[in-house]
Amino acid sequence: MPVFNQSRGRIVQIIFAIVFLVIIGQLINLQLFSVKYKLAAENNAILRKVVYPDRGIIFDRKGRAILENTISYDLVVIPSETKGLDTASLCGLLNIDTAEYKKRIRDLIFKNGYVKPSVFEPLLTNEMFARLNENIYKFPGFSLTERSVRTYPYSAAGNVLGYIREVDTAYLRIHKDEGYQMGDYAGMTGLERYYEKVLMGQRGVKNFIRDNKSRIQGPYENGIYDTAAVAGKNIHTSLDVELQKLGEKLMTNKVGSIVAIDPKTGGILCMVSAPTYNPNYLTGSQNKRHLADLLLDPRLPLNNRGLTTRYAPGSTFKTVVGIIGLTEGVVDLNTTVVCPGYFTGCGTGKPKCLDKGVFQFTDAVAHSDNSYFSTVYKRFLEQNKFPSTDSAIGAFNVYANSFGLGHKLGVDLPFEKSGLIPTASNYYKEFGRKLFPCNLISNAIGQGKVETTLVQLANVMAIIANKGWYYTPHLVDSIEGGDDEGLLDEFKIKRHTDNRIPESVFNSVQDGMQAVVEYGTAVRSKIPDIIMCGKTGTVENYAKVNGVMKKQPDHSFFGAFAPRDNPRIAIAVICENSDQGARVAAPIASLIVEKYLRDSIKGKERQAMVEEYTNRVYLPPVMRMAIAKQDSLRRLRENQQLLEQKLNKKESDEGTDEESIGEEPTEQSVTPAAPVKKAPQPKPLPKKKPGTTPAALTNDDRKYKRTAR
Repeated sequence: MPVFNQSRGRIVQIIFAIVFLVIIGQLINLQLFSVKYKLAAENNAILRKVVYPDRGIIFDRKGRAILENTISYDLVVIPSETKGLDTASLCGLLNIDTAEYKKRIRDLIFKNGYVKPSVFEPLLTNEMFARLNENIYKFPGFSLTERSVRTYPYSAAGNVLGYIREVDTAYLRIHKDEGYQMGDYAGMTGLERYYEKVLMGQRGVKNFIRDNKSRIQGPYENGIYDTAAVAGKNIHTSLDVELQKLGEKLMTNKVGSIVAIDPKTGGILCMVSAPTYNPNYLTGSQNKRHLADLLLDPRLPLNNRGLTTRYAPGSTFKTVVGIIGLTEGVVDLNTTVVCPGYFTGCGTGKPKCLDKGVFQFTDAVAHSDNSYFSTVYKRFLEQNKFPSTDSAIGAFNVYANSFGLGHKLGVDLPFEKSGLIPTASNYYKEFGRKLFPCNLISNAIGQGKVETTLVQLANVMAIIANKGWYYTPHLVDSIEGGDDEGLLDEFKIKRHTDNRIPESVFNSVQDGMQAVVEYGTAVRSKIPDIIMCGKTGTVENYAKVNGVMKKQPDHSFFGAFAPRDNPRIAIAVICENSDQGARVAAPIASLIVEKYLRDSIKGKERQAMVEEYTNRVYLPPVMRMAIAKQDSLRRLRENQQLLEQKLNKKESDEGTDEESIGEEPTEQSVTPAAPVKKAPQPKPLPKKKPGTTPAALTNDDRKYKRTAR
C-alpha cells in the first residue's frame, strides 16, 4: 500500500476514535452528571409537590388572633411537560388569551428553568379553583397546590402587621442563602418583614408516583423521601386591637398618626397611621392590583406615619427644653418671664405668644408660653462654661439624645426614621461658621430644624412618666417556642436619660403637664376621675404649591401619659393641617387614654366626642389638590373610553345618523374640544388602558370622595 494511502487511513481512524470518545463522554455526562435530563426523566414518573407551611399567627396583648391563615390554591406548571396541551381550553378557564399564556411560560422558564415546577397562577379564587379542579386532568404539566395565605379578622393595623408578597428575582438575589425559591412568599413590610425568619416556617415536599398519562398512583416509595412542612412560630404582641380600631376610627378622613406605649414595658399599645387601609385587600388573587392602587393613592396609605414621617414636634418639645433648663439651673420654678405677646430676647419679635402676661415655670408649661422657653433655651446656650455656641449646641444635644431623640430608637418595624436634633453644622450654610443663640431660637419651641417621629415623641412622654428611664418601644412581647434569633434581647434593656437629671426635675415637669389638662391649654380634654399629664403643640408648616412655598394650616400635636401616680399609658397624636393641638389632637388622645384605662368610653358627652371627631374631616390642601387632579384624569380616561365605544359602535352600525356622535353628553361623557366631522368611515380613537379604580383602597374613601369633589 502506498505511503500516502496509509497516512490517510490513519487520519480516518483518528477521526473515528475522536468521534467515539465524544459520544462515550456525552453518554457518561447524560447518565451521571446532567441534572437537566435527570430531572426531566424523574419528572416523567415522579411528581414533587411543595407543601407550604402555615406562617406564624400574630396575637394581640389579650390573646386575640389579629393575623392568621386560611387556605388558598396555586396553579403550578412544569413547562417541560406541557407538550400537546389544549392551550385554548386552559386559557378559557383562566380568562386569559394565548399570547398571555405564552408570555407567562417564557417568563417562568427564564426565572425557574424548564423542568422545575413554577407558579403559573397564584392564589386562585374559589370559583377559579372549582373550575380548574374539575378539568385539571386535561392539562398535562399543570397541578393544583395548596397554600396557606394571610387573613386579618379585625381588618385593622395594616401598617403595623404588614403584608406578604411573592418573591421576585431581586429578592432571591439578596436572600440567596436563605432557602427561598420562585413561588415562595415573604414579608415585605411591618411585622411580617421584621420577624420573617420567625414567621415563615419551613417548606415540605411530597413525592408521588404517576403513570404514563401523568395520573397520580400514590406516594413514591411509601413517602420515605417526603419532608414535612414546619409551621412558623406564633408571636404575641403588646398591641391592643380594640384600641387600634378606635384610633383608626377617630382618624378617619384625617392625615396623621397615634402612638401609645405602656411606659412600664415599652410595649406599643397602638400605632395608627392615617389614612390607613384594609389589610385584607392585599391578600387573595387581586392583591397585585390593590397594591398598585394603594401605591398610586396621593394620600400614601402605605406609609407608616408614626415611624417613617419626621415632624417638627412644636410645643411638646418644651417639656425636654424645660427639663434641660431646670437641670442646668438656668431657670428655677420661681423664675419669671414677661411675655408682651412676643419674645423680646432677640430683637426680632419672634416667636410670637398667644398669651400675654408674667409666667413662672408651671404656668408657662400650662399655657405653653413661647417667651418663657425661648428664654430657657437662650440662657442655656449663653452659659459661660461653653466657649462657643457650637459647643453649647453639642451639650444640649447630649441631653436630648438621652431621651431617644436624634437617632433611631430601634423599634421592631422596618424603615424607621431617625428624626433630627440639629448640630452646629446644620446651620453653617445658612448663618456661616460663627453662630449665635438667636440663630437657633426656633428650636426652643420645637420648630426650626428640630424633627422627631411620633414614636419618639410618645417615648419622651413615657420617659417623663417614668421619671428618667424607658425600654425601647416594641410590638412583640414573646415568641412561642423561644427567641432563638435573639430578636427580643434589645427590648429587655432598661435605658436611662442623662444621669445629671434629678427626679425632682421630672416632678416639676409633671406638675406643669398636669396643669395643662387641669386648667391650661388642654382643659377641654380632661378625663373625669383620671389625672392625665399632657402637653399641646401647634406647629406651623409650609408646602410647595406650584413651585412656591406657601403656609399651610397648622399641625395639631398632643403628648400625654396617665394616670400620673401609676402611669399605664403614654401617648402622642399628630393630626396634619387641622387646628391647634388643644382642639384636635388632645381630645383624640384623651379618648384613647380613657378607652385603654377603662376599657370603654363613659358618659353621653364623651361618647358624643367619639362620633364628633370621627366625622371631622381634616385633609391637607396639597393632598386635596393631588387627589382632585387624579380624579380628573380618571374621569377623562373614562370619558375617552365612552366616546371610543360610541365611535366604534357607529362604525359597525350601517345607516346610523352620523350626527348622533355629537349628541348631548351624559354625566360620564365629555364634549369633544372640536366638533366631530362627518365622514363615511369614522376612525376609532386609539385604545387606552382602563384606569384603576380606588374602590378597594382606604377605609375612608366614600367619605373622602364626597369631600374632595
